[in-house]
Amino acid sequence: MIRNLFIVVALFATTVASAQILRADELEEYAKEKYGDNWEDAATNLGSQLTLDKNNAITFQQVIEAPGKSKDDLYILLNYWFTSTFNDANSVITLNDKELGSIIAQGYVSSIAQHAGGTSTYDVSIKPVIKCDIKDEKIRVTYTLPFYSVVRMIGGGWMGALAGSNSTPTRSDENWALDSCFPFAAKDKHKKTSCKALVMAHAYSNVVMDKIEECVKNGLNGTEGDDW
Repeated sequence: MIRNLFIVVALFATTVASAQILRADELEEYAKEKYGDNWEDAATNLGSQLTLDKNNAITFQQVIEAPGKSKDDLYILLNYWFTSTFNDANSVITLNDKELGSIIAQGYVSSIAQHAGGTSTYDVSIKPVIKCDIKDEKIRVTYTLPFYSVVRMIGGGWMGALAGSNSTPTRSDENWALDSCFPFAAKDKHKKTSCKALVMAHAYSNVVMDKIEECVKNGLNGTEGDDW
């Protein structure tokens, strides 16, 4: 069920103990409010501001200041947030090193874009890598999207449906390289799907950054501190 903007904003503006990241339907509502509901126009505008890194991935980086908080203080807060957020089979922590001051996790948002073609259907998910480097009084957050993760159902398109085919579609798991997708590639046979995927992935990066900043500046649930 699509919630209104007030609820969506409240969800990521107030970090709760479970620290859940937005679901795809909530993320879509947020993306529409931020970028509009024309995915191609939004992707074209974003594409004019973005470049792929040397690995052909999209990377966003933000330094968050945290005056008065030591490296240990920040590690405790972030460790709690990461372990509460990335704790299932799809969203996992891949590195957690207190001495090094680094926490890395792989996020996951399913079904951010779908498309029914003539012979196949496509369901796009993202698996971004979120890294926090921790120092006294500041952290650096790096969000990297290496590709789109796509489930393609071959034989599940509209042509088979019109023909009344009773054959079972065949599943194919694919990774779509970003440099082959619009707007980084002008010719993209999945352009409509790629446009929405880019906008949703960008919106998710904003939400992740906002949640981490809220955690660093105000604590995970607002009750941390020595006054107890």
